[in-house]
Amino acid sequence: MFAGPQHGRAEEAMRAWAGIFPDSRLGDLERYAPGEGPEGTVKHGRFVLAGQDLVAMDSHLAHGLTFNEAVSLQVMCEDQATLDRVWDALATGGSLAPCGWLKRPLRRLLAGGADPPPGVADGGDAAARDRPSRRC
Repeated sequence: MFAGPQHGRAEEAMRAWAGIFPDSRLGDLERYAPGEGPEGTVKHGRFVLAGQDLVAMDSHLAHGLTFNEAVSLQVMCEDQATLDRVWDALATGGSLAPCGWLKRPLRRLLAGGADPPPGVADGGDAAARDRPSRRC
């Protein structure tokens, strides 16, 4: 829910995130009508992010809530090149933290990691295993 300082940014966030991940798109957007709340903001919005159905909404009511580290998404990628592309897109305008964590401008916290190919994580290729990545 986009409330308080984030109010009015639900559609912006849905569009930004859908533009980063494959198999993502905006779905139905129901907007506040005159007299219901700030006209045109998202009353209820559906979107798909990397094949996962999600919902976002704006609320003009005083909830006393904001985004924090209690909600996070883990982004797993098939290879380092994909991880780098996604990381760069997500990190733009965000703040970086240790161990592959970052905070987005809209205050969502994310962690990223590449799934190592079979044999890498269990010691098959020492050079690949020891190569720096965004994992901790």
